[in-house]
Amino acid sequence: MTTDFAIYDMDRTVTRRATWTPFLLHCAVRSAPWRLIFIPLVIVSMLAYVAKLIDRGRLKEINHRLLLGHNRHPAELKPLIESFAEKTLATNVCPGALRAIARDKAEGRRVVMATASYRFYAREIAERLGFDDCIGTNSILGLDDRVHAKIDGQNCYGPAKLAMILDWLEKSGLQRGHVRFYSDHASDAPVFEWADEAVAVNPHDRLRRLAGERGWDVVDWG
Repeated sequence: MTTDFAIYDMDRTVTRRATWTPFLLHCAVRSAPWRLIFIPLVIVSMLAYVAKLIDRGRLKEINHRLLLGHNRHPAELKPLIESFAEKTLATNVCPGALRAIARDKAEGRRVVMATASYRFYAREIAERLGFDDCIGTNSILGLDDRVHAKIDGQNCYGPAKLAMILDWLEKSGLQRGHVRFYSDHASDAPVFEWADEAVAVNPHDRLRRLAGERGWDVVDWG
């Protein structure tokens, strides 16, 4: 039996604003305010990314280590993740996303989040929004059972996001039916092209142009 899917990007698609840096700042303020002294280094790392000296995955690892620490036990992270998810749902979710999620679930679709953000905190947001599954960038969980500031596998971005969706689908044992995909960014072009129905949400200029060329739907979720 086939399963129909609705797959959503998270940052600036479901949420109005990006979540990774705000999550790190949330954790630092609540658990180790002294780490805020590293903010100038965070800015330097962002400039290095803009200058193409490092890639997005390395940028994440550096800022993770600066603001969250080299490694943290999941029990330490749990209350921070929960409070950040609560704050995100209260202040940073697009109203249109809530309506779309409800509609897709009512249509019987399996609702999946696929995000470049780290899965260890995105999963909590996804569950609170009613998603069935969450695909995201994974962190290494060491033999010490601590979350390390190192990506496990690929950063779930660009072509890697499609590869991770396909890997998840194969391992899930579910048979693909109709796929509807939502995202705000042209970096998700591989998933847009793979999906049966592509929806550009709150698109920036490049994605808006691409959607016009490909005939994809364009929506504003506010």
